[in-house]
Parts: sequence; C-alpha cells; structure tokens
Amino acid sequence: MPDARAALLARRDLVVDLARVACVLLVVVIHLMMIGVGLDASGAIVVSRPLEAQPWFDAATWVGQIMPLFFALGGFTAVTSWRSLQRRGGTAADFIRARTMRLAMPALALFAFFAAVLGAATLARVDPVLVETVAAGAGTPLWFLAAFLLVQCLVPVLAGLHRRAPRLTLTSLAAAAVLVDAVRVSSGVVDVGLLNLVFVWGFAQQLGFWYADCWFRRRTPPQLVGLAAAAYLLMWPGVEAGWYSSDMLTNLNPPTAPLMLLGVAQICLLSVLHTPLSALMSSRVAQAAVFFIGSRAMTVYLWHLPVIIVVAGLTLLVPGAAPEPASAAWWASRPVVLVVVLGVVWLVSVPLARFEAVSATVPDGFRRPRTAAVVVAAALAFIPPFSVMQFFLDLRLALVGTVLLAASMLLDRPRRLQMSAPATTRVRR
Repeated sequence: MPDARAALLARRDLVVDLARVACVLLVVVIHLMMIGVGLDASGAIVVSRPLEAQPWFDAATWVGQIMPLFFALGGFTAVTSWRSLQRRGGTAADFIRARTMRLAMPALALFAFFAAVLGAATLARVDPVLVETVAAGAGTPLWFLAAFLLVQCLVPVLAGLHRRAPRLTLTSLAAAAVLVDAVRVSSGVVDVGLLNLVFVWGFAQQLGFWYADCWFRRRTPPQLVGLAAAAYLLMWPGVEAGWYSSDMLTNLNPPTAPLMLLGVAQICLLSVLHTPLSALMSSRVAQAAVFFIGSRAMTVYLWHLPVIIVVAGLTLLVPGAAPEPASAAWWASRPVVLVVVLGVVWLVSVPLARFEAVSATVPDGFRRPRTAAVVVAAALAFIPPFSVMQFFLDLRLALVGTVLLAASMLLDRPRRLQMSAPATTRVRR
C-alpha cells in the first residue's frame, strides 16, 4: 500500500493540487466578505457588499481574481488526463463524456435542491422579491460550470493544436479574444463578449498545457517575475482607456482580455514558488489536508454561497450575532463565521461526496454511449449554468436545469451490450 501511494504521488504535481484548493478557499473567503447581512443601531436589517465598498477593493482584485489561474490548473489536469487516455486507446468522446459526468452530477444535486427550496418558498408565499434576490445571489457561482465545461470539452481539439503549433494556438486565442473585446466595446453589444468564453478561458486553459510541458519550469525566477510584471503592465493601458474596468471581478462576465494577462502573471508566480510549495507538500499532513478538501472541491465551490446566505440569515435570530455590515464588529466576526461556514459545508459534503465521485468507467458487459449521445449530453449539461449566468437563477430555471442535467446523465450512462442469439442449426432428414 505505501508503494502504491508513493507511485500515485510521483505521478502528480502536488503543487497544482495545493493551488486548486487554495483557489477554492479564497473564493469562499471573498464571498464571505462580500455578503453583508446584519442589524443597524435601530435594529433594522441591513444588506450590503462591504468588501466592494473598500477603497482598495479594485486594486485587490488584481491579485484576488484567481479564476484565470483556476482555468490554467484545470488545463494542466485535463491535458494530462487526455494524454493518458490516448495512450490507453481512449477517444475524444470518452474524454468529453467523463468530463461532462463529473461536472453534471454535482450540478444536478444543486439544481434539484434549488428547485425544491424555491418551489417550497413559492408555495409558502414568501415575499417574491426576497426569494428572487436570494436565488440570484446563491446561483452566482454557477457561471463557472458553463465556462469550465465548454473549454474542457474542447481539450481534445485544443490539445491537438497545441501539439502541432503551440505558439500559434496561444497567440490565435489571444488575438481572437482582443478582437471580440474590440467589437464589444465599439458596438456596445455586450453579448458579443460571450464568444470569449471560448477564447479567454481557452487561452487560460492553454497556459496549463504549457505548464504540463514544463515550459514555465524551464524559465529562471527572474524571467518569470519579469514576465508576470510585463503582463500586469500590459493590463493598465486598456483600463486607463476605459475599455476595461479596474475591478477584475467586473471583467469576469463576459470574460475580457485582462484575464488572459492575469493568467500569465499567476502561472508565472506559481512557477516561481514551485520549489518551496513542493517542500510544503512533502508533509503528510499537508497532503492529507489538500486531498481531503480537493476531493470535495466542487461541492465546496457549488454549495458555499447557499451556506453563507443561510448562516447570515440565522445570525439575525441570535442576539448580538449579526453586527452591522462593514462595522468593526462585523469585520472582527469574519474569522468565526468562516469557521462556521466551512464546518457546515463539510457536513453538507458528507452526503454529497458521492455525486462528486461519479465514475465514468464502463463495466464489463456494457459499452459507452454513441458519440452523438455524448455530444448532446454535454450540450444539455452546459445549458442550465449558462442560462443562470445570463438570466439569474429562479424556480423555472432550477426546474428546467434539473431536468436537463438528469437527461445529460442518462444519455452518458453505459449501455448494456446486446447478446447475440445462438445460431439455429437445420438438420436434413
């Protein structure tokens, strides 16, 4: 068993595992500081966004907007898995099916939960404005599922282009993203920017391919720091010209070119820190903590915001537990609330862990579904989170999303092989 464990660790970049867990936890911390629910001096309920009100917030997003790094890390994992699958004789359909199932199953549980809760709230005649506000906030992280699934399904194509022409592929994605931004800014048609779900996030994912090829590891620390600094400097002219917001969270949907530059800077800085982080991950305690959280990363990401909202609501019922947002007492309470939220999310993850651990293995006596079914299943899994990204979550989208995600999982299920009937032998008399 120790030998098997050592072999598994030897095949993994533990720094990538650590970085992915850190990204997820940072998202939780940021949302915890962005959602302010409390009571003012008169006892009235106050709802605000304290973090965004801070004068340093925009500058902090140039560091705290870590989604480009998350997509790059996802690209590293995806291209590594794709290359391994190819060596075993797997196909693009096999890869897309596995990626779809591992994202659709956790999403199905969440959409079903929202459908039940919003349905019950509607039947109980809860204030529709309150229900709409809470649902829209709780569904905010779902945009990630749409963008991540889209570029993950493109991995077989983009990995092939990367193998043949890595520089041309990367620069083409960057040029396409800049062109989309130019059309969006000049025309004023915001939805044109949705094309950058492919180009911006595809570029960030491609950085993970370069990381898998050890391109960044072959650069010296001064080179990496210089490249990161150049990426940050290149972000400034577009912001100064008013083409992009100085708030990198605003540049998220639709995704814009500064996020590509952020991705370059972040993957460079991660590479600079690779040696000390590797030393940290040599500890069994660190490995255990990272693997424990990492095995529930999608559950933590999808469920942390509903948990934060519920915890914030419950504090209103406890005297002194809900200070006015942005007050000194409110900021001082954040560490305690973070521990509570993470504890509740852990409890939630116990029954939900099996949804995240869904297996794409095809057992003996079965075959994988046909390629057409795999493609349709991926499209069905993409539609619900994309719709939430565009129109915000409500009861109708929760119900439709539950149905479409369930259909996606059914289409991707293994098919039983048809047993051929034994041949009938004619006997001449």
